[in-house]
Amino acid sequence: VQLQASGGGLVQAGGSLRLSCAVSGLTFSTYGAGWFRQAPGKQRELVAAITISGTTNYADSVKGRFTISRDNAKNTVFLQMNSLKHEDTAVYYCALRSALARDYASWGQGTQVTVSS
Repeated sequence: VQLQASGGGLVQAGGSLRLSCAVSGLTFSTYGAGWFRQAPGKQRELVAAITISGTTNYADSVKGRFTISRDNAKNTVFLQMNSLKHEDTAVYYCALRSALARDYASWGQGTQVTVSS
């Protein structure tokens, strides 16, 4: 199983980035997906998640600014990030969870997002 995250970078506050996570080695459409982030000195947190059926949920800190989506035909999950803030600076990770599992078992390598204030 491979999860390849991309799309991170340096952006000014108020700007936008779109993260992508390309998945291979499993039947992507049968897995829920999530984006996590970890800032220096802080615990990893779930930012957004999407179920097999497309139901989404978000951390309060990103509601209205971030949108998670998936393209099962391309085996890819996306995170559109708008109105970025300095506090969004972190390494972002994509992860997969099988339909019956509680925890995310497959993880990507992370992509750095830096928002300058």
